[in-house]
Amino acid sequence: MSNIESRVAGTRADLEATLDAIEDKLDVPKRFGELTDRARASYESNPIPWIVGATVAAIAVAGIVAWAILSDD
Repeated sequence: MSNIESRVAGTRADLEATLDAIEDKLDVPKRFGELTDRARASYESNPIPWIVGATVAAIAVAGIVAWAILSDD
């Protein structure tokens, strides 16, 4: 192989690796699965913050619903 052919082959290999990395980063189902796994592991290691967060969210939703029902708009 000549020097030019080897440089072209190297450039193609670099481009292929770059495109594979981009494809991996844009794989939404894979990223969602990773996020789900991390959230599950976080909950299993310490559920208290998750319970507190869910309680606060439920209270906030109940407050918004009550405000919407009871407001004089």
